[in-house]
Amino acid sequence: MFRVDVDSLKDYLDFDLERKSDLRKLDMLIRRSAPGLKRYFHTGTPAGEPGMRFKMIGYGKFQYLARNGQYVVWPAVGVALQKNYISVYLSVMKDGASLVQLYSCKLGKLKLGRNHFSFRTYEDLDVRLLASLLAEREQIFQSDPHHCNLAHGGTRAIRAR
Repeated sequence: MFRVDVDSLKDYLDFDLERKSDLRKLDMLIRRSAPGLKRYFHTGTPAGEPGMRFKMIGYGKFQYLARNGQYVVWPAVGVALQKNYISVYLSVMKDGASLVQLYSCKLGKLKLGRNHFSFRTYEDLDVRLLASLLAEREQIFQSDPHHCNLAHGGTRAIRAR
């Protein structure tokens, strides 16, 4: 199993030398397109608690109440190195659909999930449309945090940070 075993944002950004440039370009795009989402190192959730266990780069934080009644801290935008891809997680709804799904056919060559997409290289992305998606994500996050978690399976957002 592929695992990024680091303990800091700097080490995460430097972990995979082959994809370091792609990860840094994506990081810069996110910070330019959604400057209100503060970047941080997301350590994952501990075993036995709801949420994803793997580490990632987070942009903006919110808490949501999971179906089991526990609070989960989750990034507004999450970026994770996978074995063969870089994945971008955006847990937000717009007009009853996942925001990722609304942009899905336009973003470039990617693997698509319900609330995330994955790509092999930065050049596979339509950067202009991704910048629009990220800016829209930030706007929804700032104005209506309730819609941040519905695509992720939570019952309601508690607080945006």
